[in-house]
Amino acid sequence: MQEQQRLEVINYIEKASIAILGLLFILFPVFFTNLTTDFFSLPKQALLIFVTLALILLFGAKTVLTEKVRIRRTPFDLPVLLFLLAILLSAVFSVSRFDSFVNFVPLLFAGLSFFAITYNVKNEKSEVLLILSLLTGGALLSLITVFSYFKIYVFPFDFTKVQNFTPSGSLLDTGLYLLFLLPLGLYFISPFIFKRKNKETGEEKKMDLTKITGFAALSIIILIGLVISLYSVLKPGVLQLLPIDSGFQIAFAAISQDSGRTFQGLLFGSGYGQFLTDFTRFKQASFNTNPALWNLTFIRSSSFVLELLATAGLLGLLSFLFLCFKALKERPLFIPLIVSLALSFVLPLSFFNIGLIFLLLGVYAGLKGLKDNQKYFDVELALVALKKGFFAFALDEGASRKSGNKALSYFVLGFCIVAALAFGFFAYDYLSANVVFQKSLVAASQNNGQLTYEYQNQALKTFTGRNVDAYHRIFSQTNLALANSLASSVPQNASPSAETSQTIYTLVQQSINAGRQATTLAPFNAINWQNLSSIYRSLIGFGQNADSFAVLAAQQAVKLDPANPQEYIALGGIYYQLRLWDRAQEQFQQAVSLKPDFANAYYNLGHALQEKGDLRGALAQYQTVRTLVLNDKANLDKIDAEIKAIEAALGQQASQTQTTTANEPLSIPTPSATLPKQNPPVKIPGPSETPTVTPTPASSVTPEVTPTPTPLP
Repeated sequence: MQEQQRLEVINYIEKASIAILGLLFILFPVFFTNLTTDFFSLPKQALLIFVTLALILLFGAKTVLTEKVRIRRTPFDLPVLLFLLAILLSAVFSVSRFDSFVNFVPLLFAGLSFFAITYNVKNEKSEVLLILSLLTGGALLSLITVFSYFKIYVFPFDFTKVQNFTPSGSLLDTGLYLLFLLPLGLYFISPFIFKRKNKETGEEKKMDLTKITGFAALSIIILIGLVISLYSVLKPGVLQLLPIDSGFQIAFAAISQDSGRTFQGLLFGSGYGQFLTDFTRFKQASFNTNPALWNLTFIRSSSFVLELLATAGLLGLLSFLFLCFKALKERPLFIPLIVSLALSFVLPLSFFNIGLIFLLLGVYAGLKGLKDNQKYFDVELALVALKKGFFAFALDEGASRKSGNKALSYFVLGFCIVAALAFGFFAYDYLSANVVFQKSLVAASQNNGQLTYEYQNQALKTFTGRNVDAYHRIFSQTNLALANSLASSVPQNASPSAETSQTIYTLVQQSINAGRQATTLAPFNAINWQNLSSIYRSLIGFGQNADSFAVLAAQQAVKLDPANPQEYIALGGIYYQLRLWDRAQEQFQQAVSLKPDFANAYYNLGHALQEKGDLRGALAQYQTVRTLVLNDKANLDKIDAEIKAIEAALGQQASQTQTTTANEPLSIPTPSATLPKQNPPVKIPGPSETPTVTPTPASSVTPEVTPTPTPLP
């Protein structure tokens, strides 16, 4: 390639890199799709990953063309690298390694985007373009949120036609994003307003006026969206955050009370992205006293810092504090970055907001690199054959002429290609599996059981899909629903054909195996054990030892969510179904102890006592229920009828009591589906056995059934 052509290609790569970054800044806040199970976060993560991979490849190509391996040095390099390393270690030592690694990868590329920005910002023009792009993306996010608030719907999808729709998926996330961005617009308006140049030319004045107008217009749009978002999210009952005292308690418990992994928990936490398991395992019983939050499950802590402490341990927290220290040490302070970091100490942050922090950090480092050559400068990596080593850093142009630079540039290109292919394959495979699984959920909503099964089976055969516990959990319920539908289609008092029986057995086996696989992939997730218990409970009378297996799985769920009264009611419900009244009573009594105002716990306890023949004890529980549901007519009518029946048996008169609260519908837990009893029962694997591959069901499985999958986390 001739020198002129080579320079033209290098120039094209530089311009393309800035254009790609600008496009990322515009699309990142507004990109969403209904093709994935997560409409909002996953598409943004995929966008960031693939854009960063493209920039990595362009970097590799440029190093070969220039025969120089140059990198930009900034004071933030070490803090960012240490933070990413701490998060990686938390994933390696996680209680759910694959899921934690999946959460780490987008954060890794958010960190790499910081380096991509600082490397590609070479002049003021490119810096201004990126800032305008960032503000433009925020303005688009603001406009869409404002339009939705005033019921002007700009997208054709049904889920977007609601007043609180926003492309971030959360009004809180949108408000924080806009709050982080607003100071950015003001930051770049102020120099033009307060600048004083005695000899400023007319062209310069015109350029300044254009910049002021553009920044001001975008800032006003962002401000309007910020006001609307905060107004909407601060309405009573809208914002539901984990109380700060619970966040502190769970964080410190996660790093000090994790039996069997105390040292790992202290240093690395439970694994980045695993706060859900921390919440269920370590929340205190006092959490049940909160009437608005007690039955909610939180995937994020009270603040990002507390979540880091719980999921990434001391190393994760200290590395983030080091990053904050470096940001505070720089002068002048970059207010947008300071605001975002400060709020991370008091509010939970999603990936959407964390990604913006890295983008702001890159913008600031790029801006400082144009003015401060002492702390922000380029270094050239050279390969030299010296006794002291093979690599050397050089600041002078002469280093580019040393032998070995060409070889090093090709090595860097090769590394970039391998990294891009590896991460690109992983990201594409994960995304494609998710898209296929979303198709299965759409098919389920359309009552197409066969298509639901086929799509889920296809997703589970992918490289990454087979490692997602939620896919296995939902697939287990799909198989169970299909087996139950097929069994119920057999006429009463008739025997199913051999083919139908084999298909039912195969579906049941696959349901159990999928449920067990979910517990294997995420053994500390109580939801997986709840699911497995529900499967075995549905097979009581159909499979050998299904009752014992149901109890064992439910007991494991209780161990992983010990402060949740619902878990004890579920376990007590199994004992109740098995007519083990004393054991059922113990579990229901435990639920009452955990939440003394839980009407359904008293209701179940009353039924257990009634079945034991203790009518007076049952009546006392029912009267307590009545005091708790007096404002709930449906439940009040139900409990009044049961009180009347018992009092008639005892010859007593009904009593009236006052109360103030309503409750969920009163019921005794029952299996979601029950297969016909078999004599003798079918042999089924227990919850602790190693899952085995089972054959695909026969093509004759075509019942129309709507599975009821557990939502993906």
